[in-house]
Amino acid sequence: MSAVVVVVAQVLLVVAVLAAVHVPLGDYMARVFSSPRHLAVERAGYRVMRVDPDAEQRWSTYLLSVLGFSLAGVLVLYGLARLQHVLPLSVGAPPMDPAGAWNTAVSFVTNTNWQWYSGEVAAGHLLQMTGLAVQNFVSAAVGLAVAVALVRGFARSGTDGRVGNFWSDLVRGSVRILLPLAFVAALALVAGGVVQNLHAHTEVTTLSGATQSVLGGPVASQEAIKELGTNGGGFFNANSAHPLENPAPWTNVLQVVLLLLVPFSLPRTFGVLVGDRRQGWAVLAVMGTLWAGAVALLTWAETAGPGLAPAAAGAA
Repeated sequence: MSAVVVVVAQVLLVVAVLAAVHVPLGDYMARVFSSPRHLAVERAGYRVMRVDPDAEQRWSTYLLSVLGFSLAGVLVLYGLARLQHVLPLSVGAPPMDPAGAWNTAVSFVTNTNWQWYSGEVAAGHLLQMTGLAVQNFVSAAVGLAVAVALVRGFARSGTDGRVGNFWSDLVRGSVRILLPLAFVAALALVAGGVVQNLHAHTEVTTLSGATQSVLGGPVASQEAIKELGTNGGGFFNANSAHPLENPAPWTNVLQVVLLLLVPFSLPRTFGVLVGDRRQGWAVLAVMGTLWAGAVALLTWAETAGPGLAPAAAGAA
């Protein structure tokens, strides 16, 4: 089977999976953000935060809640990065320098996840788990919350400007959407060979007889939410190109699906929340057209030139 046929088959498989989950996941997310009920674990969280999840916020209060929560996230993540060398599970990682720690904190809290460092060297397991992975969850949940608040703004145009409750949206997005999806995805990645442990560096002998230091760690759990949150970098800062976080063709397809799962279901959520599903289909059609055009253009560009990499990808 030629490489081109394999690529086309993988693209079609991704499209089929996204088409299959679009309606059920989109409807589910609409129910999550419109349900009057609160789960027991959610109520416990609200008591800890001392917030009333049923108090509707005007857009300005909602915005201040987003900014305040994000500022707290920046400060906590900055502190973890600066102090990781004296915390458990540092696996020998030194403290990040102030500029690097600030860059990491701001980028992860804003869901841009720009990583200037090598994951094997600069970030210990505790920072990866309690800092970076947690921010992958909550920054994605903040993005979902802001998107839903915007949708409510459209649906309630001409009213008093109340767009929901940020704390309720944040908790529900994390607990009811991202956590379950990430849990299942992490188990699938572990089954596919992605590393998930708390091991430090291990010396191994390569096929050529050389010695190489290989780092273990909680990779699969971070990889799952990294993809669901549509982020790059990752545990090894290799954009899922590292064999310890993406060891097989089917895990690569799974990770592509995870990247697109929530964004391509949100148009359905939009249509349900505004009370006109046709608008959701229209948004999805535009997104699908742009995606198909980008895939076609990039595939042509990557297979058009000579060289070993284009040849491996199916170039003539």
